[in-house]
Amino acid sequence: MARARRRRRTRQLLTLAGLAAAVWAVRDVPAALGGRPTGARAARIHRSPQFRAGTFQNPITTRTVLAHTGRNMLWELLFGGQRRRPEHPIPVVTPAPVDPVAASDGELNILWYGHASALVEIEGRRVLIDPIWSDRCSPSRLMGPRRLHPPPVALDQLPEVDAILISHDHYDHLDMATVKTLRRTQSAPFLVPLGVGAHLDRWGVPGQRIIELDWEESIDLAGLRFVATAARHFSGRGLSRDRTLWGSWVVAGPTRRIFYTGDSGYFEGYAAIGATHGPFDATLMQVGAYDAAWPNIHMFPEDAVSAHLDLRGDLLIPVHWATFNLAIHSWAEPIDRLWREAEANGVRLAVPRPGQRVVVDAPPPVDGWWRTVA
Repeated sequence: MARARRRRRTRQLLTLAGLAAAVWAVRDVPAALGGRPTGARAARIHRSPQFRAGTFQNPITTRTVLAHTGRNMLWELLFGGQRRRPEHPIPVVTPAPVDPVAASDGELNILWYGHASALVEIEGRRVLIDPIWSDRCSPSRLMGPRRLHPPPVALDQLPEVDAILISHDHYDHLDMATVKTLRRTQSAPFLVPLGVGAHLDRWGVPGQRIIELDWEESIDLAGLRFVATAARHFSGRGLSRDRTLWGSWVVAGPTRRIFYTGDSGYFEGYAAIGATHGPFDATLMQVGAYDAAWPNIHMFPEDAVSAHLDLRGDLLIPVHWATFNLAIHSWAEPIDRLWREAEANGVRLAVPRPGQRVVVDAPPPVDGWWRTVA
């Protein structure tokens, strides 16, 4: 009898320990889901031309996932043979400080930190794009896609920036822990698409640091012009989708300008953006996490070259690859395909290592560095 009671007691303790571990694992999830637009923010959303029938809409008919691709994706994920992680460590560069004299004299530099996170140094100003410094792009610290390389620099060691751009609210572009740190270590405003400010509100970002824009709305800030432009994607951090807007960004200084795609499938709107806001000295183009099952919402590398040409871009810098496994393709496949397509179309290309500064007027030659670690 005593032995049976001890076994029962042990099972109860193990059950309680398991429940405690499960609660601990998901303790950040409710906050990470973000906030819901209400009040004046919700009223503004409902006035947007992009908001119809209760959700934001894409510029053209878009399906998030195609139902029939003729493939067994689970089998391919488990047995397809794609090399989804590099064999050796991805080389990471610690960026050196930029020369302030050169920076104020019309220089344009891009530092790619990994995935879609980048720092644009444009005519003496700094713009941080889609920063994510967490180990996982997930609402949980213990689950979800994990980084393939560390950030090139600690988040609290970033130089002072003039603006922080967010393209949309997916976890690999809007990270709660990163936002909370930037709230403390930086004073720059966050420029976000409509509705995304509700997430920042929940995470304690002061209202005066949140600027929400609809497509083709703009703001002048720190001597730069920022324009929110269209993209073909979707949004959502929980079960509901498309309650906040997604987009791309134009950043224009007195003489230099860049374009960032955010996440997007290819669409004819790139030509309109190029005609209205281009030409661009550099484009930061999403090239990874594509699949035949979702061609409408992420570009293939060949699409990125086509979009770059539509945008009237000069130097193409690929982003959204090499940091998180978010698709079935091999981790380095996007850049091999992009390199071939860029060469075939005479497109200038720079493929920096994470943390490597690209001087847009004198970019480093493409040297295939990823092939040495693949």
